[in-house]
Amino acid sequence: MTGGEPLLRKDFEDILSRLSQFDVDLSITTNGILADRFLPVFKKHGLKKVNFSLDTLKEERFKEITRRSGYQKTLDNLDLFIREDFEVKLNIVLMKGLNDDEVVDFVRFTKDLPISARFIEFMPFDGNKWDRSKMVSEQEVLAEVGAAFGSENLISLPDEDNLTARKFKIKEFQGDFGVISSVTNPFCGTCNRIRLTANGRIKNCLFSNQETDLLTALRAGEDVEQLILESIFHKKAVRAGMDNLEKLSDPDLHSDNRSMIAIGG
Repeated sequence: MTGGEPLLRKDFEDILSRLSQFDVDLSITTNGILADRFLPVFKKHGLKKVNFSLDTLKEERFKEITRRSGYQKTLDNLDLFIREDFEVKLNIVLMKGLNDDEVVDFVRFTKDLPISARFIEFMPFDGNKWDRSKMVSEQEVLAEVGAAFGSENLISLPDEDNLTARKFKIKEFQGDFGVISSVTNPFCGTCNRIRLTANGRIKNCLFSNQETDLLTALRAGEDVEQLILESIFHKKAVRAGMDNLEKLSDPDLHSDNRSMIAIGG
């Protein structure tokens, strides 16, 4: 479950309870501000994986990026969920001139904590003024980490099935880090992700501006299975058909893809 902020939904526990009845592995992405209030709810329904969206480790920059306070609350909740033995990850969207100077700080953050810091390449969505020059690539991240800690101490970890992040760690560090390189080194060939948005639509790729309306059909009593299958079968091989950086840089191909906070799911 992700957002926007999924914990703002008044029916969150009901949704989580219903999902927990399926044989699925539950996880949530949250900004962390409200997470402590829902700790008993998570435990009750078997949710053990929490991804904290945290783009900076600097308090003033946190206020600038999020346009609110809450930095210390986020760190306190991060610490709480680590102590409560949850599987904790950090999601960090990197942008040049904004937080690209914190790559080493985030990796160092994993030294004594059993967490995974995941650097996400800046992706194009409606309203985010995507520009290729703002993006920090997987290659740049690894070069900076190798220079800071020594390339001989940079360990590549085995790829997971249907990976989204290529994972690494620094020798003798407790945690690890990964890079979600959907722009420069996409993982489309093994991707099995389908997103059901907060307003009942299927997106077969986050890069795609095409959506399939399931909610209207469901309310009409129709069988939605065929709609789901058609959406999956029409999934493009690479980034919704934007198979090179030139196409990705064409705003006509991605500017009408709604923003992440409006997608939810």
